[in-house]
Amino acid sequence: MSFALFLFTLLVVSGSVWLLDARVLRKRRAPDAKEPWWVEYSASFFPVILIVFVLRSFLVEPFKIPSGSMIPTLLVGDFILVNKFTYGIRLPVINRKIVELNLPQRGDVMVFRFPEDTSLDYIKRVVGLPGDRIEYQNKRLTINGQAVAVRTFADYLSRERMQYSRQFIETLGAVEHPILVEDDAPSFIPSTRSFPNAGNCIYNTAGVTCTVPPGHYFMMGDNRDNSSDSRVWGFVPDENIVGKAFFIWLNLNELGRFGSFR
Repeated sequence: MSFALFLFTLLVVSGSVWLLDARVLRKRRAPDAKEPWWVEYSASFFPVILIVFVLRSFLVEPFKIPSGSMIPTLLVGDFILVNKFTYGIRLPVINRKIVELNLPQRGDVMVFRFPEDTSLDYIKRVVGLPGDRIEYQNKRLTINGQAVAVRTFADYLSRERMQYSRQFIETLGAVEHPILVEDDAPSFIPSTRSFPNAGNCIYNTAGVTCTVPPGHYFMMGDNRDNSSDSRVWGFVPDENIVGKAFFIWLNLNELGRFGSFR
C-alpha cells in the first residue's frame, strides 16, 4: 500500500468515527460519560491527519534521495521538498490531473512514479519534451538537431567511491546544471529493457536516439554514467508525474546542504 493510500485510509476511518460520534453516539451517552478511547483518538488525530493529507497531496511532499544518479546536484541522503501543484492539481491516490497549470520544462528536476513499478518514486531531470528528438551519442546530448551547450568545470571527487569524474556545466533551456561523465564508461547503453513505445528508440554502439511520444517525457540523471533512466527503461507518461523538486531541507551527513538547487 502506498503512503498516500495509507494516509487517505486513516483520514476516512478517523473522520468517519468522529462524524458518527458527533451525529449519533454522543447523543446516546450519559452527559457525564467519558468518550470511548477509540472515539477520543479519532477526534484528536482527524484534524492533524487532514492537514497533513492536504499539504502532502496538493502543496509539498518530502522526498529522500535514495541513489547517486543525480550527483552532483543531489546527493544520497538529501531530504528535498517537491512542489505538488507546479504541473497541475491532481487528485490524491489516483493521481488524475483535474486542473492544468504548467507543463514540465527542459532542465526541471522532477519526481515521478516509476513506469515499471508505480509504487516507486524516481527523481531525474527532464531532458526531452513530447515530440523532441533526443540523441545521446558518444556521451554528447543533442535535442532536435541542436547540440546542448556544455562547458568544462572542475573535476568532481566522489567521497563514497573516492574517485574523480569529469564535470561539466550543461544548459537545458533556462537551466544551467552540473553533470558528471566518466571516460572509462562505455558509450553504448547496457541492460536496455522492453518498454512502451520502444520502437521510438534506436540503439547503437555510440548510444541511443529517441523520439519522445505525445504526453511523455525523456528523463536522465545528472550522473550520466551511473543512472538508470529513460535510456534504459523508456519514457515517463504525464499521468506518472508527482511534482517538481525545488529545495534541499536536510542532509544528516552534510548539514550545510540546506537550500535550493537547480
